[in-house]
This record gives sequence, structure tokens and C-alpha cells, in this order.
Amino acid sequence: MNDRVCQNVLLAIAEPDTARPILAALADRGIRGTAVADAKKCCQLTEEPHWAMVMVDGSLGDGADLVVARARMWYPERPLVMLGPAGATDAAVAAVRAGCSDYLPVPPRPEGLAALLQTHLPGHDVPMAAEGEADLGSGYRIAGVSEGFLAVIEQTRRVAPTSMPVLISGESGTGKELLAYLIHRESRRARQAYVRVNCASLSESLLESELFGHERGAFTGAHAQRKGRFERAHGGTLLLDEISETGPRFQAELLRVMEQQDFERVGGHESIRVNVRVISTSNRDLAAQVAQDRFRRDLHYRIAGVHLVVPPLRERLDDIPVLVWHFVNQYAAEVARRVTELDPAMLKLFASYYWPGNVRQLRNLVRAALIFGKGSALSLRDTPSVEQELRRGTGEQGMTLRLEELERQAVMEALRRTSRNQVKAAQLLGISDRTLREKLRRYRQDDQAESDRSCQFAGEEACQ
Repeated sequence: MNDRVCQNVLLAIAEPDTARPILAALADRGIRGTAVADAKKCCQLTEEPHWAMVMVDGSLGDGADLVVARARMWYPERPLVMLGPAGATDAAVAAVRAGCSDYLPVPPRPEGLAALLQTHLPGHDVPMAAEGEADLGSGYRIAGVSEGFLAVIEQTRRVAPTSMPVLISGESGTGKELLAYLIHRESRRARQAYVRVNCASLSESLLESELFGHERGAFTGAHAQRKGRFERAHGGTLLLDEISETGPRFQAELLRVMEQQDFERVGGHESIRVNVRVISTSNRDLAAQVAQDRFRRDLHYRIAGVHLVVPPLRERLDDIPVLVWHFVNQYAAEVARRVTELDPAMLKLFASYYWPGNVRQLRNLVRAALIFGKGSALSLRDTPSVEQELRRGTGEQGMTLRLEELERQAVMEALRRTSRNQVKAAQLLGISDRTLREKLRRYRQDDQAESDRSCQFAGEEACQ
């Protein structure tokens, strides 16, 4: 399996003779082409996210201008190619000024069409651990070959057809949400709703309203009845992202809803029954949170019917070249850069780096290298600051400061700068004030535990 099978190209072309060689060239590369002659319909289709590229025949006249404008409005970075007569320099210049990425003379010469596709739709073979087409609204592609990661994918596929609640844990940036979506897409609920909520971004009261809905007049600003995400996910799947960031009152309510599959909207009295499969994610060790009384034990048992652990990128070194090519396929078109090889020195540095941001960090780094680099080889030579940062981060396990300690230092510095105003400090850190309060509570508990250990040690010393 590779990246190509998921690529789709929309062709706004009136003449079948023009479309035929382009469709054939796309098919040779494993790309699905869809030719549509009606400009109005093409305008509507450009709003869909799954098109990898849009090609517009200039002979459509005003219709071509409309398609270009609509395509550029919805997805500015998506490759947009104008088709027109050979040698028409003015037409090519006008197309670029209108926002097109390239100009293709028609009838297209095979070598010119091949070069255009290689630039705007790179199709390097990338092994996929899991992938799905966009027939249900949006597809998914999960790249990887490492043994540990493939084992997690296999576990994910085995639990997907059941109704078992699933807890997915792992460090930030490892792809927990991708696995959650994989479970939904390979379940019997795939044609029903897939609803997500980020528990860390909402206060406890807002989270309750967001999940269970509210009646008109339930609180200030509740001008109309609103269905919550549990209700909207009826028959489908609900993802509770970062469930470890929820408070005790909400955890108690969530446990009751998961056990009974019914609830009342905020400010209401009507019991609403639902059938929802719940998937939860956490970047914390929930078992440790339970042991420290930071998370309800009974809720932990309820949400972790099956517990999947996504390995960090530093334990998936075989996946790094695969993921780099995957991101090249995804983002090289943004800068119209053709990449044919990866710098061995860059890959060696990647293999020794600790990757605290995991796959998300690698993705952003590859995009930066594509933007600032030159030539057909992807390297870090043109981004020396990034290379220096990576070299400082090699052997991270030997560093004296852990990520948790760096986070705590950032929180304390934000409080100092805002004269301990928690609302302003949270804004400075880019987190919710409830998340900040939870972090401060955890720091106090950690300090108390350390103090207790110190007192115990002092007592033992005195007895000797």
C-alpha cells in the first residue's frame, strides 16, 4: 500500500479529447481522476477536502474563472493547474496571477504532463500501516513499518468491530487521534457520526454543557435548546480527547452516563437515551493518576475496556524514513518542489534525536525543510538553526531537565510575569485557566509527597 491510492484529482474540462490523455496519465500513477464539464458543479466540488489537485480548462471561459476563484478560496495551498493552448504566454501569465500553481499546454505532451504530476503530486511509495478512502467524508493514512507500531495497529483493528470502550494513551504527537478514527472507520458504526471533544480546552461547566447539551434558559446566554455531543454521536462514536484533564465532578457524571447510556440536558428534566461508543485518549499514565487520586478508579476501569498504548517516535526508528517520505508526498506541492532523495546525514541525526514532540514534530520539521531547502535532496543544510536544535536534543534522556520540569518552569515564569493572575498566566501559556489550576494542584501534591518522603527519611536517619 502507498500514498497514491488515496489521491484524487478534479478536472474541470468540457472536451473529452482533452480529458482522455490526462485521465490515462493519472491512472498510470494510481491517481483517480474525475472529469466534470459543468463549471457550476465543479465550483461545488472544489469545496470538498479530498481533492489533491484541481485542473481547469481555460476554454470554459468565465466558468474557468469561477472554478479558479472558488478553488483558491477554499484551499489556497492545493495545487491548481490551468489548461490552455501551447505558446499562449499571456494566458499562462494571467493564470498565475489568478492564483494557479502551474499552466499546462493542451494537448499535453507526455513528458510535460509527467513532470507536472511529479512536481505537484509526488507519489513516493510509502508503506501504510492502515489507510482508508474518502468514501465516507474523509480518509486516513497511517504510515509505519516498525514492529511495535504494527502490533498496535493490529490490536486496533481487532477491537474496532466491537462496541468495547477504548483508551488510547501515548505521548503528545504520537497519533492517538488517528487510531481513534481508525477504530471508528473500521467499526460497524462507520456510517454514523464521529464526534470529538477536547476535554482540556473547556472548563468543567462548559464541558458538561458541550457533552450533554442544554435547554433554553439553563444559564445566561442559553437562548435556545442545544443538543450535546453525546446526543449528536447517537449510533456512532464519541472521542474524549485528553480525558485526564477532566475534574472529579465531571468524571462522576461521565461514569453514570457511560453505565446507563442516558442523561439530561443541563437545565432539563427529560431523560435522553443514546447508544454511543466512547473512545478516550490521554497523554498521561491514567493508572498512575488513579493511584495518586487524580482520576476516578471506577471511571478508569469503565473507559479502558481495551487499553492501547502508542509507542513514541524514538521507539519507532524504522518509521522515520517512511514518515519523512509520507510528509514529502503531503507537503512538497505547497512549494512546488520535487524531492527525489533524503540526505543520509539528516536521517542519521533524526535517528539519534529524542523527539519530545514525536510525529507531529517530525511533520513540522519536514515542512520547514521543504520550504527553506533547495534542490532535489531533502536536507537540513539550509536550516542550520533547526539542525543545531536537533543536535542539542540528541541523547535527551541524559539531560538534567525533564520535559515535566521545563513545563513547570514555564508555568511559574508565567505566574511571575502576571503577578500570579491565573487567568492572564493561562492566556500567556496558551492553555485554559482550568488546565492551569489542575497543573498547580498537581505541583502542590508533588511537593507535599516530596516533603513527606524527606520527613520520613529524616526520621529514619534520627533512629539510626
